[in-house]
Amino acid sequence: MGFLNFIGLIVVLKFLVYFVLFFTSDTDLELWFYDKFKRNLDSFKGKVVWITGASSGIGEQIALNLSKYGAKLILSARNKDKLYQVKNRCIDLSEGKLTANDILVLPMDVTHISKHNSLFDNVINHFGKLDILINNAGRSQRAIWEDIEIGVDQELFDLNVFSVINLSRIVVRYFNQVGHGQLVATSSIAGIIPAPFSASYDATKHALHGYLGALRLEKLHTNIHITLLCPGPVFTNFLKESFTGRPGEKYGLTHSPTDNRMSAERCAHLSCVAIANKLKESWMAKFPFILILYFSIYCPVLAYKKGKAMIFYELIGYKTINKLRDNQ
Repeated sequence: MGFLNFIGLIVVLKFLVYFVLFFTSDTDLELWFYDKFKRNLDSFKGKVVWITGASSGIGEQIALNLSKYGAKLILSARNKDKLYQVKNRCIDLSEGKLTANDILVLPMDVTHISKHNSLFDNVINHFGKLDILINNAGRSQRAIWEDIEIGVDQELFDLNVFSVINLSRIVVRYFNQVGHGQLVATSSIAGIIPAPFSASYDATKHALHGYLGALRLEKLHTNIHITLLCPGPVFTNFLKESFTGRPGEKYGLTHSPTDNRMSAERCAHLSCVAIANKLKESWMAKFPFILILYFSIYCPVLAYKKGKAMIFYELIGYKTINKLRDNQ
């Protein structure tokens, strides 16, 4: 009996160790496993990858990561000068794997959907193929629900949803022709559970999950893969560029270097692991956001109180949650 008790204690302790490691992790369980044991990043060598929103933040860091592994890149955003700066850094980081011809700077405003076909043609004319599209361009929002003007909803949907879907449909039709490809979109944990004071943004990310979730089901028995990246708060200029409740207005706040947010470099690394392994949906955020997500998805009775508000918000308070989120 003593031996069995000892074995039981070992099992319990081992479980507790994994429990603590997992629930304080900055990823979901699947992504945690692949990051630890099967990154598969060398699979990017020779792949042609188109990244929108590539001039800064997560998009820039994904480009830098991919260049280390020999991926050929198309860098798109509105700021041409910044794109060339990213290109030069990618060439340096590739350590001879890439030449200037292996990285195409393709400036674009993704909301100008009438130009998507011609831009896609430029990609195929330059590289002869496209393997992966990463829809990363987008903006967030901070506003009180009832103060949001409908024009803001329309602008956010144009940028975060309709531009993504239009470009993706062009690319998926191409993937159908060649028989393979991967479609990636940067969503958010706000696309899984809503965040307060970001109603229009939350809605755009939920819409992406609906659109691309349906596409994933339609492509189940094909070699076309769909990956949704769901980061939490990340140290970028995202908050500064956020919409408010009024069209044309920016939130304007910046982050302190001491903010407890995931770095853009870490987020990009995890994103590349998810893409390399063709994961369907990957979460990445600092504690306690992953824990909140798991409780909300898998324990809704515990996560919500009488169908009204999330217990996390009631116990911790809206101000504290928003401070964790924006680190103001």
